[in-house]
Amino acid sequence: MQQFEGMILAGDAFDPIQGRVVVDDGQITAIEEAATASTDIVLPAFVNAHTHIGDSVAKEAGVGLGLEAAVAPPDSEKHRRLAAASREELVAAMRRTLGFMEQTGTATHLDFRESGAAGAEALRAAASETATDAFIFGSGPASVLEIADGYGASGANDDTFDAERAAAREANKPFAIHAGEPDATDIHPALDYDPELLIHMVHAETEHLERVAEQGVPIAVCPRANAVLGVGRPPIRELLDHTTVALGTDNVMLNPPSMFREMAYTAKTFEVTDREVLRMATRAGAEIAALDCGVIEAGRRAALLVLDGDSNNLSGTVDPVSAVVRRATGVDVKQVVL
Repeated sequence: MQQFEGMILAGDAFDPIQGRVVVDDGQITAIEEAATASTDIVLPAFVNAHTHIGDSVAKEAGVGLGLEAAVAPPDSEKHRRLAAASREELVAAMRRTLGFMEQTGTATHLDFRESGAAGAEALRAAASETATDAFIFGSGPASVLEIADGYGASGANDDTFDAERAAAREANKPFAIHAGEPDATDIHPALDYDPELLIHMVHAETEHLERVAEQGVPIAVCPRANAVLGVGRPPIRELLDHTTVALGTDNVMLNPPSMFREMAYTAKTFEVTDREVLRMATRAGAEIAALDCGVIEAGRRAALLVLDGDSNNLSGTVDPVSAVVRRATGVDVKQVVL
C-alpha cells in the first residue's frame, strides 16, 4: 500500500483536498481528507490526446516549413526522414521521446502511427520498455487493426477510407481522422465516416459544430502545432460548448510532447478556464480512449503526478489548479506514478 500526501486535485472538478491518496495494487482505494505537512500537489497523470511519435527521428526538421512541406503525406520533410530511418533508429528515437513523456507525467498518449503494421509494431516495441502507454491509431491497410488499437486516417481529402472505417467498426475499435486543419473542406466528408475522434478542427464553423454535437464526436486539439504551422487557431471555446475536447501536442518534430507547455499556451491564449484546460489534458483524453485514468477517484487506476508545491517555481501558489496549468514545468515533477 502507498500513500501520497499533499493538496489532492480530486474528481472531475479537481477540487483541492488537503489529505492523502491511498493506493493498493495499482488502484486508488481512498481519498482521505487529513492534516498534512506536505506541500506536494497530487493530480491525475496526463493523457496526451494526439501525437506523432515517429517524428522523434526528425526533431526540428520542420523549422520554417508550412503544413504541406513539413508533415503532409507522402513527400514532406517528415515522411522523407521516416522513410530513411532504420527500424532500430526509429525505435530508439521513439523510446527517448516516451522517456521524456514519462518523466513529465504522461500516462498514455494517443498516437497516429505512420508506416502501416511495421510502424505500429515499432511503437509497440518502443513503448514496451517505458511506463507510459501507447494507444496506437494505425495507418495503411485495414489489416493494421490486428496490431493497432484503432485506425487513424490522414484526412478525407487525402484518400477514401471506407474499407478502413468498416474494418474498425467490425473490430470494435475507434476510427479517428484529421479534419479542418488547412481549411474546412474536409470536415463534412470526415464526419460522413461517423468517426470516434476528430483531430484539429481549426476551421470548424457553426454548421460543423452543430453536426459534431448531433453525432457526439469528441475532438483533439493541438494549438501549439497549429500556431507553428501557421494554419490558424482552433475555436476551442465553441468546441467545448458542443462536445468533449482533449489536448494533444501533435508532431514531435514541431514541439516537445510536454503537456505543461500545451496547457499553459492554451490557458493563456484561449477563452477557457484553467479547470477546463486541466480536464482537456487528463480526463477528456482518457474518456476518448476508454482508459481507466485521468481522474483521482476511488476505484480508478493509480496514474498520478506529484508536483513539488514548494519548488522555487511553485512556492507561494494561491490556486493549485491555476499553478498546475499555467506555471508548472517538468522541473517541478517530484514523482510520476504509472
